[in-house]
Amino acid sequence: MKMTLECINPQDLPTPDTYTQVVVAKGTKLIFVSGQEPEDIHGKLVGRDDIAVQARQVFANLGRALAAAGALPKHVARITIYVVDYRRDDHLPVIEAARVALFGDHKPADVVVGVAALSPGYLIEVDAFAVIDG
Repeated sequence: MKMTLECINPQDLPTPDTYTQVVVAKGTKLIFVSGQEPEDIHGKLVGRDDIAVQARQVFANLGRALAAAGALPKHVARITIYVVDYRRDDHLPVIEAARVALFGDHKPADVVVGVAALSPGYLIEVDAFAVIDG
């Protein structure tokens, strides 16, 4: 399968460490993954009040969801990360560690959204948009 994404960091914008400013999708099959929550296979919350455990779970769940659609992490064009009471200095390093565990060197476009609440005890949720050749 050929690469379906072109990642661009324009010279007149800052070059981010953890994401890409612009992703151009070239594939023919679009995959939309619903927000993945920090739940095990039985729908039970894991890591109550522990953002690190929850982040690892949501990115692992995202990987499973992509695989079910025939996609790989490298096919993800964009993710949205929702974090309860987001504090960049406290949360971003933990989230990025979990993110790198799934994506490695691939850096899809992203946005991190601070939210007041998710389901009780849930601290993070991640959704994704991927493109592959159909």
